[in-house]
Amino acid sequence: MQTSMTTLMPPMATTTAIGATTTSAGATLKPMSIVDQRRATIVPINPPTEEDVGDKSSTCGTLLIFLSVALVILTLPFSLFVCFKVVQEYERAVIFRLGRLMQGGAKGPGIFFILPCIDSYARVDLRTRTYDVPPQEVLTKDSVTVSVDAVVYYRVSNATVSIANVENAHHSTRLLAQTTLRNTMGTRHLHEILSERVSISGSMQVQLDEATDAWGIKVERVEIKDVRLPVQLQRAMAAEAEAAREARAKVIAAEGEQKASKALREASEVIGGSPAALQLRYLQTLSTISAEKNSTIVFPLPIDLITYFLKTNDENTQQKAKAAAAAMARTAVEAIAQQQQSTAM
Repeated sequence: MQTSMTTLMPPMATTTAIGATTTSAGATLKPMSIVDQRRATIVPINPPTEEDVGDKSSTCGTLLIFLSVALVILTLPFSLFVCFKVVQEYERAVIFRLGRLMQGGAKGPGIFFILPCIDSYARVDLRTRTYDVPPQEVLTKDSVTVSVDAVVYYRVSNATVSIANVENAHHSTRLLAQTTLRNTMGTRHLHEILSERVSISGSMQVQLDEATDAWGIKVERVEIKDVRLPVQLQRAMAAEAEAAREARAKVIAAEGEQKASKALREASEVIGGSPAALQLRYLQTLSTISAEKNSTIVFPLPIDLITYFLKTNDENTQQKAKAAAAAMARTAVEAIAQQQQSTAM
């Protein structure tokens, strides 16, 4: 019975003093190294999970909150001066408790309560701010160097995001405004920058608003203030504008002379049909000259008219000639009288 039990049992391994492993049958295996022996003796330890860490932190946080409340109760009423805070109508308070953002978003306006030692808060101004973008040297698309400055109007639309998502929302917005101004002007021609300021300002406002939305910033308006050109370019543009104005003036003067020549031709045709009309025109010119303070009056008298009146025998023509002569005489007398009065004065 004992013999059968011995044969059924598997060969057992034994370890010698020098670390060699031998079996009961006498076979010798490869000796184990010290590193293998240490690994064989190490027991694996499971790392802590996030749930365990969260449970421990929540427990510690609860304990600290309890101690803070106890401190407030023990130090009443002096602790009220520390626990109660006030923010204005245009402000909001973002509260952190034990480094974590409190639920409910920003507090305010009015009074809110914080626990000492474990709560901290940051004030956020919601009013619109104005940023004067410094002059930026920009190379336009047609290789012209210009200096452009602008004004950006922005405000904080989400106080919690502006504190939690970016270190300094205002500084980041200002740097982005400068970069956007340079990039936008670099893709436009000079004539577009000078004539399409409204559209460029609108495109900049849209780009800035989309980029700063993740920072809790709302860009309300962007205005381009001034576009400064080099002095030589200003002179060249002024000379070009002056030449264009002179060309337009010459064209207008030529058109005026053309219209005047047509009017004179029509007038000559009308006067040619009536010889007395020319004399009336002479008399009107004489009256115009005598109205001014002139010392000499030139009275034109055409010889052809007198010859025509002398050669004709028609009674009607003679009567017309006498009437025209009488009118000319009266006009001459009035002109001389006006000249004497003007000289006496």
